[in-house]
Amino acid sequence: MAKNTTIFTLLQNFISQEEINEILAEFGFEDTARKCDVPTLLAYLVGAAAFEWKSLCHAADVASAQGLKSVDYSTLSKRLGELNYHIVKRIFDVIVDRLNRAARRKLKLKKDLLAIDSTTITVGKTRLPWALYHGERSGIKLHVSFTNTTEMPLKVVETTGLKHDGPVGVNLEDKRFI
Repeated sequence: MAKNTTIFTLLQNFISQEEINEILAEFGFEDTARKCDVPTLLAYLVGAAAFEWKSLCHAADVASAQGLKSVDYSTLSKRLGELNYHIVKRIFDVIVDRLNRAARRKLKLKKDLLAIDSTTITVGKTRLPWALYHGERSGIKLHVSFTNTTEMPLKVVETTGLKHDGPVGVNLEDKRFI
């Protein structure tokens, strides 16, 4: 299988190791791993989304063919469990801010269409006890504003699964868009 590492090169170009270290320090997270550090975890998450890997076992099997470090699935699982969700969200926000700014400058449009939508992600009650949803389920809701021209998210707000879309949608509005 041919190695296609363009997506991982782009990830490295959008956020540097120093910026990742600053974000980790901001949340008080000390990255002591040698083989499966935070940049490697980010590369695995991006690879899982880009190449539609089925599971952590599948990711561990096929990642080396995509040019990533070979990491055992149990190590991936343990490290992903240790990594705070807010750290990944902050890194995602930094990347999205850069991508959207460059796209706006390149397009030079007065106003563009902004799509706002949400999706609910449900899991078992014990996985997210702070986000009770219905019965034996817990869930979070991701509210996303999406620019149709660049086909990229502009802003993401996470809430518990029972939060109504209306009040959160007001926070996602942007005067630069229709």
